[in-house]
Parts: sequence; structure tokens; C-alpha cells
Amino acid sequence: MIKSTYVISIIALLIVIYNCTIIDWGSPFSGDSIVALIAIMCGLCCILVMSILRTSKKIQKISNKN
Repeated sequence: MIKSTYVISIIALLIVIYNCTIIDWGSPFSGDSIVALIAIMCGLCCILVMSILRTSKKIQKISNKN
């Protein structure tokens, strides 16, 4: 389970990096740039959720040992 969260986080990071190249920094809130900004936010949220899931699984593993 933890390995899959790392894989998903890496894919989300690649999506964030790719969408950073699509943004037109001259007008970031028009056209395809707004779609890229939304995809960047989604990727960052996915990374955050996966890190929370990893942390909760580690806590669960420690609590089950005791």
C-alpha cells in the first residue's frame, strides 16, 4: 500500500512539472493556462493526500504493534 502511494505521488509530481511548462506566464489566467493551473492544484492536492495516507498507515502500523 505504501509503495503505491509513492508511485501515485511521483505521477502527480510529473503532472505538476508538465503543467508548469504549459502555463503562459504572461497571462496565466486565460486559455490553456487556467487548465494547467487547475491541474497543478489537483496534482499538489494528490501529493498532500498521499502523504497523509502514508503517515496514517505508519501510525496504524505502530499502534497495531503495541
